[in-house]
Amino acid sequence: MTTHSHSPARLFLLAAFALLLPLPGAHAQQTPPPAQQQKPTTQPTPDDAGPQTDNGGIVIKKKKEADEPEPPPAAPAAPKVKNPNNDTYSLRVDVPIVNIDANVILDKTHQFVPGLKPNNFLVLEDGVPQTLTSVRVAQTPITAVMLLEFAANSYYLINDMQNASYYFFRSLRPDDYVAVVTYDLHTHILTDFTNNKDTVAQALQSLIIPGFSETNLFDALYETLDRVSRIPGRKYVILISSGRDTFSKLTLDKILARVKASENVTIFTIGTGALINEVRGGGGGIGSGIRDLDYLQAQNQLKTFASMTGGMSFSPLFQGALPDVFAAINDSIRNQYILTYRPTNNKNDGSYRHVKVLLVDNEGHPLRMQDEKGKPQKYSIIARDGYNAKLPVE
Repeated sequence: MTTHSHSPARLFLLAAFALLLPLPGAHAQQTPPPAQQQKPTTQPTPDDAGPQTDNGGIVIKKKKEADEPEPPPAAPAAPKVKNPNNDTYSLRVDVPIVNIDANVILDKTHQFVPGLKPNNFLVLEDGVPQTLTSVRVAQTPITAVMLLEFAANSYYLINDMQNASYYFFRSLRPDDYVAVVTYDLHTHILTDFTNNKDTVAQALQSLIIPGFSETNLFDALYETLDRVSRIPGRKYVILISSGRDTFSKLTLDKILARVKASENVTIFTIGTGALINEVRGGGGGIGSGIRDLDYLQAQNQLKTFASMTGGMSFSPLFQGALPDVFAAINDSIRNQYILTYRPTNNKNDGSYRHVKVLLVDNEGHPLRMQDEKGKPQKYSIIARDGYNAKLPVE
């Protein structure tokens, strides 16, 4: 049996199968490449685009600025105020505090009166009662100037001065600072402030031969106050003098104004020539009357210097009274009540405020003192009579 390799039926099946197969070009255009073989194309990211993710095509855009909270408005600029002529001014406000050194002594013995309470003190400033914030007793070393009249006018005056200065020198303590100054026509500094007693003793021993006979007390006291004003703290001037002034450039009114304006300075005066004036005063006549008037005026000046600064004034007749005099001075300057208050008048106007210190009992009446036997004792309150308020601008 003969077999035909290309029968009509077989050819027909091959032709139909060929029609069903796609052409090669059409297959390349219609079939996309597999997803895993095609890499994503990187395109430029717009400015407002957020971060891209790897899960194909989801893009989170950045929030619009309208969604963000608005910042607070800026504070307005501080107005610029210019001083006239572009000057610079400084203002310091001080809360005024006043310290008053008060000494209470018995008139008979000149002894310091201890044990007083704050409610025993009444301070009046220009007549207005003040409220004390503290009252304390201070015992401190002293800083003093011995201002001595040393002029060629009278041996008796020089002898009284030397005796008085010697007794004050003996009352000094190791921690006291003292300067020695003499005056006649001019002022002479024998030694500056020192706590060396040998130096002070040598200065006093050098007072042998006086120079001029003039006694310019006002000028000497003014220069001394000017020097001690530069030293901080409480200062004392021990003025041993006859009280007479001859040719000073300053008048009495000017030196009183300077004494009044001196702060933290207390003047103690020891008048010389009391005994010789007492002897001469008994002679009578016109000359005796003039001498008496001159002496009284000189002593009154010394008392005024002391009272204006809260000090004491003495005119001992005999040398034997000097130990008691300087014992009273030491009690006064080493034992003091320090009264502190804030004035009701707190204006810094530079005005002078008059101050008066009184002692009262629990009911506000004047305080009465008595000794152990019940006898009344008179006392004195030694304190300066005022102070100058500060100026408004310094």
